[in-house]
Amino acid sequence: MKATEYFKYIRKRPDRSIIKDEWIEKVINYPLKEEIQSDGRIRRWAKIEEMDGRALRVILLSDGETVHNTFFDRSFKEDR
Repeated sequence: MKATEYFKYIRKRPDRSIIKDEWIEKVINYPLKEEIQSDGRIRRWAKIEEMDGRALRVILLSDGETVHNTFFDRSFKEDR
């Protein structure tokens, strides 16, 4: 999995270190929702059943494969 230096650094935080690579890959490959940001970065979401169905947001660079950030998104709604 390709990742930015920012992602490698931020992933050391306790709230981010629990996020498994397999969950990130699930979001990248099977998103429930996708949005393109004005800077070209791509937001993707998927629910993670092992985390009580919480929505994981993955932010990719515009290449669609380099992970820039991941976090559980408390405000996610499928019908946005």
